[in-house]
Amino acid sequence: MSHSNRPPPPTLRIRIVFGKDGMIGPGKAELLERIDRCGSIAAAGREMNMSYKRAWELIGTLNSMFHDPVVESTRGGSGGGGAVLTDTGKQVLALYRSFEAQCATAGAQQLESLHALLKDREVQG
Repeated sequence: MSHSNRPPPPTLRIRIVFGKDGMIGPGKAELLERIDRCGSIAAAGREMNMSYKRAWELIGTLNSMFHDPVVESTRGGSGGGGAVLTDTGKQVLALYRSFEAQCATAGAQQLESLHALLKDREVQG
């Protein structure tokens, strides 16, 4: 049996839920990473094909979840606005990514076993 028809290896998408209204998962983590790189909530949202409003809503949710804001922003204008991750934001992102990596490492054998049980896929061509 050729492994060229095998589905791609599984990946984890971990969501940590803090009660009814608070959670962080891969989307929010990616948004934080992009804000850190771009220096802008709008630009980070655009890179993710996310509306400006949705990006702001997610950051508002994150900022309200923790003791301190995770993102600080300045208004636009002639000099343009911007956004930066706070120390809390950097810590939240690092803890989430670390947890994600530890879970992937701890579950690697189970993921590999699940992958081996998947059906081969038809090759399109």
